[in-house]
Amino acid sequence: MTEEEIVRYLRGNPAFFDRNADALAEIVLVSPHSRRTVSLQERQAELLREKIRAFEMRLMELLRHGADNTVLADRLLRWSRDLFLEHDATRVPDLIAESIQQQFAVPQVALRVWGVAPVHGDAPWAQGATEEVRQFADALREPFCGVNTGFEVAAWLPHPEQAVSLALLPLRALEPAVTVTRTGQALDSPATIGLIVLASPDAQRYTSTMGTDFLLRIAEVASAALSRLR
Repeated sequence: MTEEEIVRYLRGNPAFFDRNADALAEIVLVSPHSRRTVSLQERQAELLREKIRAFEMRLMELLRHGADNTVLADRLLRWSRDLFLEHDATRVPDLIAESIQQQFAVPQVALRVWGVAPVHGDAPWAQGATEEVRQFADALREPFCGVNTGFEVAAWLPHPEQAVSLALLPLRALEPAVTVTRTGQALDSPATIGLIVLASPDAQRYTSTMGTDFLLRIAEVASAALSRLR
């Protein structure tokens, strides 16, 4: 018989060791931990303990992630509250950057907004976004996270030379743009109205493999707060 046939037989005959209890007691194995000889029952107990330890470690990891998510959610709520309480619309862009830096411990934050009302056209946060930057932001379907390879937007930061990793959050209008076609009106995707730059000297702070759901929520809230400037 092959090993596979023996395994199939034992699985199909669970009462085998009930009928052959002496054989069960005689089977001995080598423990991978102590290298000593143990009975089959002892080896089964070791395997169960290993599975329990693996489950406990997984549970602790899930609890840790849950606690981290709760902290992030609380910070997001406090940040959103600060934006709601600001009555001066011209202060909102600076407040977004300052609050992100404080609430989420981001070393450097910069923000630019375009397409604003003429009264806001001379504000510092409405300057410096070139056509190439706007096209780049418009092409981002989700936040970009990764190493700074010489992005133009890094120049917006107070200390661009310290920006090793970046997160780039495109900001979009709340409503999609409307274009008129030969067959009538058509809705396009929401227009891009700005870009938030998060920077860190730590190369692992923003990586291409990290999740972006939380960054998307930040971009959505910021976009809503900036709608007063249009």
